[in-house]
Amino acid sequence: MWFSFFLVGLLILLALLLSRKTIEVEKMSSYECGFEPFETFNSFNVNFYMVGLSFLIFDLEVVFLYP
Repeated sequence: MWFSFFLVGLLILLALLLSRKTIEVEKMSSYECGFEPFETFNSFNVNFYMVGLSFLIFDLEVVFLYP
C-alpha cells in the first residue's frame, strides 16, 4: 500500500518537473475573430450554468411526475 502512494507521488513530481512551461506565441496571439485573448482563462460566470442545470433538473422532474 505504501508503495502505491510512493509511486503516485513520484509520478506527480516527475510530471511537474518535466512538463513544458513555455508560453507559446500562438496561444497568446489574437483569436481569428479579432478579439484579444483574456488575461485569465478561469474567470467566467458560473451563475448561467447553475440556472441552466437547475432548469434541466426541475424540468425532468416534472416530466417524471406526469403520468
